[in-house]
Amino acid sequence: MTAMADGGTAQLAPKSRAALRYHVEGMDCPSCASKIETAVGRFGGAEDIRVNYHSQVLAFRLDEAATPRSSVEEGIRKLGYGVAPVEAPRVVAGEPGAVAADVPLVRPRQPWWKGKKARLAAAISALMVAGFAASLAVPSLDHWAYVPAALIGLVFFGRKAIAAARAGSPFSIEMLMSIATVGAIAIGATSEAAVVVFLFTVGELLEGIAAGRARAGIEALGALVPRTALRIEDGTAREVPAASLKVGDLVLVRPGDRVSADGDVAEGESEVDESPVTGESIPVPKAEGAPVFAGSINASGALQVRVTKPASDNTIARIIRLVEEAQDAKAPTARFIERFSAIYTPIAVAVAALVVVAPPLIVGADWDTWIYRGLALLLVACPCALVLSTPAAIASGLAVGTRRGLLVKGGGALETIGRIRAVAFDKTGTLTEGRPRVTDLLALSGSERTMLGLAAAVENGSSHPLGRAILERADADGIPLRPAKESRAIPGKAVEAVVTGKRVTVGSPTHAAAQAPLTADATRTVAEWENQGKTVVVVSVDGAPTGLVAVRDEPRPDAAAGIRALDALGVEAVMLTGDNVRTGQAIAGALGLKVKAGLLPEDKLREIGALKAKAPVAMVGDGINDAPALAAASVGIAMGGGTDVALETADAALLNSRVVDVAALVGLSRATLANIHQNVAIALGLKAVFLVTTVVGITGLWPAVLADTGATVLVTLNAMRLLGYRFKGMAHG
Repeated sequence: MTAMADGGTAQLAPKSRAALRYHVEGMDCPSCASKIETAVGRFGGAEDIRVNYHSQVLAFRLDEAATPRSSVEEGIRKLGYGVAPVEAPRVVAGEPGAVAADVPLVRPRQPWWKGKKARLAAAISALMVAGFAASLAVPSLDHWAYVPAALIGLVFFGRKAIAAARAGSPFSIEMLMSIATVGAIAIGATSEAAVVVFLFTVGELLEGIAAGRARAGIEALGALVPRTALRIEDGTAREVPAASLKVGDLVLVRPGDRVSADGDVAEGESEVDESPVTGESIPVPKAEGAPVFAGSINASGALQVRVTKPASDNTIARIIRLVEEAQDAKAPTARFIERFSAIYTPIAVAVAALVVVAPPLIVGADWDTWIYRGLALLLVACPCALVLSTPAAIASGLAVGTRRGLLVKGGGALETIGRIRAVAFDKTGTLTEGRPRVTDLLALSGSERTMLGLAAAVENGSSHPLGRAILERADADGIPLRPAKESRAIPGKAVEAVVTGKRVTVGSPTHAAAQAPLTADATRTVAEWENQGKTVVVVSVDGAPTGLVAVRDEPRPDAAAGIRALDALGVEAVMLTGDNVRTGQAIAGALGLKVKAGLLPEDKLREIGALKAKAPVAMVGDGINDAPALAAASVGIAMGGGTDVALETADAALLNSRVVDVAALVGLSRATLANIHQNVAIALGLKAVFLVTTVVGITGLWPAVLADTGATVLVTLNAMRLLGYRFKGMAHG
């Protein structure tokens, strides 16, 4: 095709093809996404289909001359999902109609217990209880007592199975469940049929709850960026939507405000708390030309910031995209499970059907006999016992972990933890306590107690982490606070006040040296403490330095023991931190692990990728900046005291915030994996035996049912052994 023809095609394409985005309610798993993608792909004119079940968004291009969008919407609804168009927020960015890409969509969500599946589970449960009571009261009703419970579930999931089959997915999990339920009813096992639909409904319900919590974590990320900004126009600050900011705009960020966009400081000096973005534990001084990140918090002086990136590409938006992309990167395992189900289900149904029809047609055998054997074979071949053998072990493992403060979000994570060969730790709030403490005092004149009391008086009422650390140390030493007046802050440099008639300043060594030179001994001490990763402040009285205070975010008491416990399990530990190199090396050296410092969220993601290329890796963190790495790792582990986003993004959480509990999780996972292997062997062994005996007629219908339920009992009993598991290296609080 010629360039002219290409140009003509490009001009016509927007007229005939529409870019559509839909929110799909109830799309909570890769299987759901696969069914929807298959169904949409069967419509003429649909192309470039992208399905993200984490955000419940379906995006595709549609030639509406071939298929109206209403037909696609109706097809999705027939699969049992709710569908509504997503209108991306408009951004005034120089061109009319410009759209912000991938801006998080925050939707009001109803409580899980008000959803259709919750109501269905409650109805089936109530009917099962009623059926049990009826069978006890009138034994002759035993066969019919459970039919209503089985039928209500069969109607709900059967309709979805038929719709999925018509849309190109004939062997969905709903189809397998429906066949098993119909077969159980046909052979009179109505109680088993009711249990099948009940357990399936509960499983679907729990899956939806877990997916909803994951989405809430991503929405919390988006909430970090303020919805409005103060844009400076003609010397006046005017409130505008933050999404309307464009590159080159000048915005005012007042003390206490969150920064509304990525940019550079054009005017002003302040300190900015970047911990939500970079993990830096100490607010960072900012002056003209310094970069600032969207979502960070301005601590003191007013700043004018020149916007350098649009809303769709600011730091928080990039983190959100990294989280979503990292979650999607876990899809190969989900695809493997889907492929297994797609192969196993039709084979199981085909073998059962073959057993029913082949003997009567080929050798003239009795139809009733072989229908009976075919139904029995279908029950034996049903993967319920095999599928339940793993959750039985997982449930026990999760119960043990939960009792000891080890919260794991599902069996997949618990299995993966046992396979890891490396653990990457964040520093601030993970290996350290997350708040600075005074570590050293040195009086240059007078006593340390007097010097600390003056510093505390100046810092009284401060919300700055260094100020809080000084106040906590003074309180612990029983030093009374003297009254202070004329307090003021010098952004990024010092705070000062008049105490007992003298002007006392608590500031950086650079600021103090500008007022009066430090002695050679004091200068050496400052350098020595800073090389240990400590932040040093100088206390001056009327301009003369009188003392030094060193502050550092100290390692958790059990951090070194936790690293040693991992080493004993053959797991390598490395620290990834946004803090400066000097601080990172000081903490890592004390704990005995490798370190990579000065990392932004995308840098952590790259380091995780490098580790993951060698072997499964876990990431342990507590901050928003850790969210992409937590999602990208083979398994993400959050400290219990961490941010909501880290907890929601991670696969596991240490509720007691103990580093040694990481090793405890690895040990528990390995014990669970061993139990799973035993259970799978039991389930497959029994199935193999009864598959043969059923076909040859040695065992009949009830032994076939017992083959499945008996295997479940055995694997459950085996899994219960895990309830007594104790990790030898685990610290007990």
